[in-house]
Amino acid sequence: MYTFAFEKLEVWQLSRQFVAKIYKVTADFPDEEKFGLVSQIRRAAVSIPSNLAEGNARLLKDDKARFFQISYSSLMEVVNQLIISLDLGFINE
Repeated sequence: MYTFAFEKLEVWQLSRQFVAKIYKVTADFPDEEKFGLVSQIRRAAVSIPSNLAEGNARLLKDDKARFFQISYSSLMEVVNQLIISLDLGFINE
């Protein structure tokens, strides 16, 4: 049973799972990255389902599209940060 309409979105459900995976992966990063890359990756990941939820609540199509685009942009931010993490040896493929 769903309380909010956005909970029915498959993309929102998948993004929640993605956030959980990001938190698990970044838990093993070096301590000195706790307030750097780890914080940045986690905030960007959380932004994905957050913007999907907010966009889904908007009444105008343009507003919805704007928030969905922000969500996608946050996903690309996380992808970039994971590539950097790979380059730095914090994660493997």
